[in-house]
Amino acid sequence: MIILGSKSPRRKQLLQESGLAFTVEHFDVEESYPESLQKEEIAIYLSRKKAKAYAKPLGDAILLCADTIVCIDDSVLNKPADFDEAYAMLSHLSGRMHEVYTGITLCYNNEYKSFYERTEVYFKPLTSIEIERYIIQNSPYDKAGAYGIQEWIGYIGVEKIIGCYYNVMGMPLSRLVKELLNFYPDKALPNLFT
Repeated sequence: MIILGSKSPRRKQLLQESGLAFTVEHFDVEESYPESLQKEEIAIYLSRKKAKAYAKPLGDAILLCADTIVCIDDSVLNKPADFDEAYAMLSHLSGRMHEVYTGITLCYNNEYKSFYERTEVYFKPLTSIEIERYIIQNSPYDKAGAYGIQEWIGYIGVEKIIGCYYNVMGMPLSRLVKELLNFYPDKALPNLFT
């Protein structure tokens, strides 16, 4: 059994659709990190910070915590605070390639294993009308980089991706299952899936 330490409805949906057996636990963790960290290090640091903040006993369960960041040039685009910030982020992504990193930390029997996945996303040039429509209709204030690839802006704005699509949604499922199978004890493997 997996305990998903996340408030993300997208991560929950992806785990449900993958057939993994899990429950969800919500807990708050302040998402700050040292400025000296590189892109992939930030995603791993935040996922591990979340895992270490989980205070309940795990028993035979495996804890899964994740964090997704959006990077363009040397900037990390976090979750936008308001319309203006979301508009500025999407304008910055317009017509360009950016990187999405998801850091994942697994914890079982007081052992931690962390890894990350990277995906390149290419946006077409977006018009101000497209950006405004998306923000007004989707309120992407809980999403790094101010967008969800599975939403309208992804349908009309993303020209191509290189890497895992589900990583952009916040959970690289193929890599996750591979890492779970390598990390979880053999006797418990039948309990991973529903």
